[in-house]
Amino acid sequence: MQIRKLEQESFHEYRDELIEVYEEVYDGQLNDPFFSSETYWSRLTAYATRNGFRAVAGKVDETLVGYALGYTLPAESRWWQGLRSAVDAKALVETGTRTFALNEIMVRKRWRRRGIARQLHDALIEEASEERATLLVLPDNVAAKAAYRSWGWQMIGELQPFDDAPVYDSMILDLTESQQDGDAGGGQGMRRAGQRG
Repeated sequence: MQIRKLEQESFHEYRDELIEVYEEVYDGQLNDPFFSSETYWSRLTAYATRNGFRAVAGKVDETLVGYALGYTLPAESRWWQGLRSAVDAKALVETGTRTFALNEIMVRKRWRRRGIARQLHDALIEEASEERATLLVLPDNVAAKAAYRSWGWQMIGELQPFDDAPVYDSMILDLTESQQDGDAGGGQGMRRAGQRG
């Protein structure tokens, strides 16, 4: 698999390929307005305008098999407003440089269980200058949550990002530890809504 960065300025050019992967991964949920292709693309184009936006795509031959993307939460971010769990208020403070939100990571069904999600995850996170990352995962996505925990992610609580959205499990990854591991040669790789793969 070859991994390439998707540039912020030309992100819209990849629409058809990205939507094709999304519709395969979320095939059983597309009738739900929150998961419709149009709503999803609207979210993605909004993400692509944010500071710190990064996206990576994995291709085998010329086939897009998966991708991951996210952005840096701004100081005025409303990310944590839907949190339903009691958490220390200091943990919810955003400075504009503190937290990278991993919005999406997904892999086509036939390409799963080959380490591709991990490769995309690591490629997206490796250039992070933030001190931590956060993501949202559906509570019943047991395999994804197990993978995230094995990669160092920890549960922070339940969060509903929008009124029409499901309630997700919110997780946090300490990037300062990962960066220190990498600097020391230990090289441990460091994965929002409904990550699949």
